[in-house]
Amino acid sequence: MSASPELISNTSDTELFSLSLWQLVKEDWIANGRDWTKPGFRAVAVQRFGVWRMKIQPKLLRAPFSILYRMLFRKIRNTYGIELPYTVQLGRRVIIEHQGAIVIHANCAIADDSIIRQGVTLGNRYLDRLSDAPKLGKRVNVGAGAKIFGNVTIGDDANIGANAVVLYDVPAGATAVGIPAKIINSSKFARSGSREMNSVNSKSAAEW
Repeated sequence: MSASPELISNTSDTELFSLSLWQLVKEDWIANGRDWTKPGFRAVAVQRFGVWRMKIQPKLLRAPFSILYRMLFRKIRNTYGIELPYTVQLGRRVIIEHQGAIVIHANCAIADDSIIRQGVTLGNRYLDRLSDAPKLGKRVNVGAGAKIFGNVTIGDDANIGANAVVLYDVPAGATAVGIPAKIINSSKFARSGSREMNSVNSKSAAEW
């Protein structure tokens, strides 16, 4: 499925490339609570370094930076279990929470202020379409253990539930849960949850 303007608003390439490596990493550092020891921050910083070094010309001058990038990429992957290639179109202030079993397809796009948690896979769905990869809009919240497969688009402000398996587009602002993932009426769910909580509180007060 192709990306739809109604689902996702992409980060402006001009805006992203106008920022220096230091400015992008500083934003990421602030988004991660100014904690440079977080594995997710380190993974994002290495990815941004990988993108930055591709601008160096000629290739001979770029070579030592490429060697350093590959070493750092393998260090992040093998130590923290986070695979985030430099070819991923990564927006600003993207947060990778926690660590372990996080695999991001090289052709993925993740827009600004999105959150990826442990155990998440963003990958291809079919062996004969290896280049297909998910596209995440802005402020997408991906729960722990979620899997998003194929050329699907997750709209801005969407929520993907923990351990969900997403195979189709998710509209902007929607919540998808389950295996395979289905869209739920989040507002109805919230009202139902609120009624149940009020019922429990009333019962507790009566017992007290």
